Amino acid sequence: MTYKKHLYFIYISIFPLMVCSGIVYSIFALYVSQELGASTFQVGLIFTIGSLSGAVGAPLFGKLSDKIGRKPIMITSMVIFFVVFLLYSLVGTFLDVFPIQALEGVGWSALGATTTALIADTVPAETRGTAMGMYSMVWYLGWVVGPSVGGWLADTFGFRSAFLICSILIVFGFMIALKFIKEPSKGRNKDMN
Repeated sequence: MTYKKHLYFIYISIFPLMVCSGIVYSIFALYVSQELGASTFQVGLIFTIGSLSGAVGAPLFGKLSDKIGRKPIMITSMVIFFVVFLLYSLVGTFLDVFPIQALEGVGWSALGATTTALIADTVPAETRGTAMGMYSMVWYLGWVVGPSVGGWLADTFGFRSAFLICSILIVFGFMIALKFIKEPSKGRNKDMN
């Protein structure tokens, strides 16, 4: 497989998650406040918990990916997001959201620490900036699609259904990553020319 083809599989596998993050974050605060009864301050605390767990997890996942490889951590992050979005659709009170948001922060730290490293490991040094730019474009495209879809889903089917749909979409990215993403050799790019 050429490194360019490998990059496209990385981008395609991440795209459903980016769409879902756009969906979730466009409706999440409304869901937690309107449906679960959290105050504005409590919503802020929920987001703080997610950011804190992400900050703690990022260096740990970065180090772990150096030891066991990028792909296992990336796959783990997708499993975490599947579970998180599913749990958001099932919670009973806003208090239930705190540990789920902490888990989501772990998912973001795992993804953030490894996906860019996987891209860097895959491409030659002279095309690394272009590859990272394309990765950023995938993030933004997900956020172009996600918020309007999230608002429509929440209005049409309800908040919980929107989260459930997100967890289903994550499965597509997971399957693509599992089947098509390869761990570059330690010699970097040898198998992907």
